[in-house]
Amino acid sequence: MPFTRINSKMIEARVVPGQRLFSQRGAMLAYTGEVRFTPNITGGQGGVMSMIGRRVANEDTPLMTVEGQGSVMFGHGGHHVHVIDLNGDTLYVEADRLLAFEGSLQQSTMFMGSQGGVMGMVRGQVTGQGLFTTKLEGHGAVAVMAHGGVFELPITPHQPVHVDPQAYVAHRGQVQNKLSTALGWRDMIGRGSGEAFQLELSGNGTVFVQASEEKL
Repeated sequence: MPFTRINSKMIEARVVPGQRLFSQRGAMLAYTGEVRFTPNITGGQGGVMSMIGRRVANEDTPLMTVEGQGSVMFGHGGHHVHVIDLNGDTLYVEADRLLAFEGSLQQSTMFMGSQGGVMGMVRGQVTGQGLFTTKLEGHGAVAVMAHGGVFELPITPHQPVHVDPQAYVAHRGQVQNKLSTALGWRDMIGRGSGEAFQLELSGNGTVFVQASEEKL
């Protein structure tokens, strides 16, 4: 496993020749050995469209490619770090909550409106969350960031989960998402989460939720 937990807010990544890691710019805290950090203008393995998606989501800095031999300590803004292992499955992560991931994973960008329709767009405009979510699939590890730590909720065919959009971090499995509102349009003014919006996740999988509504 390339990621080792140092404490709740830091991880150590092992870097070996012939393998790459990708990290959010500014996430490197310290490193040992012969390690190189270079901006990745194509947005990981997702190509130009992945980069465009990240830019539209207000991510004007590229991912960093990490190569060489040694170890790197990652963390960002004092946020809690949670490591997720993928074994051939797919993970969707809010783009601004992605800290680092292995280069063995295939990366692409999903427009949240593709599952949420118009309400997916409303979610991005009103809640301040990005309209684009990073999709990672294959075998490898992913480190995500959150306020106050992360807890996992199972999603089953007979038990959908409703999440405050600002508390949403990521989800995995065969899951559909739909944004709904419990208030009228007039009541929603000035309200970006909580009782105003609910992100409904249904199907079979897991949703990762942060313990605070605060945006990164």
